[in-house]
Amino acid sequence: MSSMHSVLHPADKNYATRIADIHSELGIPADYAVTRGLPLCEEVTELTDIGLDINQRMRQLTPAAADAWQTMRQGAAHDGITLLLVSAFRSVDYQRELIARKLAKGENIGSILKVMAAPGYSEHHTGRAVDLTVPGMPPLEEAFEATESFAWLTRNAAGFHFRLSYPRGNPHGIVYEPWHWAFVRD
Repeated sequence: MSSMHSVLHPADKNYATRIADIHSELGIPADYAVTRGLPLCEEVTELTDIGLDINQRMRQLTPAAADAWQTMRQGAAHDGITLLLVSAFRSVDYQRELIARKLAKGENIGSILKVMAAPGYSEHHTGRAVDLTVPGMPPLEEAFEATESFAWLTRNAAGFHFRLSYPRGNPHGIVYEPWHWAFVRD
């Protein structure tokens, strides 16, 4: 599970211009980053496979985040806790596609941006974020907070350098995401 992949998109003017063009295409307000207080997240340049998600797709994180994830998952398992992957690295283009599909179904951009970050501003681009669930639970549901897995993460994730990114009442205008955890150290 340690194959390497490269995604090269430097965080320079070209990247910022690319993001601005995508935002214009999707109808995302030009002041999105300022009003949401979110930093531009450059796409990672080095990824390593971390295993299959709940849909049997191979997922990746940066090498340091991957090591921390595997250690945290094993620590949870040792304590009788199951953590299942829903998502990890997502490219800017994939984030754009997710939003474009929602727009095509008639959802408005304001509602979409309450449940997901705009392309260029998702922690998933950094290869340091995971979305998690547990067996028998629909993924990406607030009900995850009532699980033993969430309680375990709340007590232990910081020891593995993971933090809850979007707590209840966060200042970024994104709904409470008890399933979304980001690695905060490289």
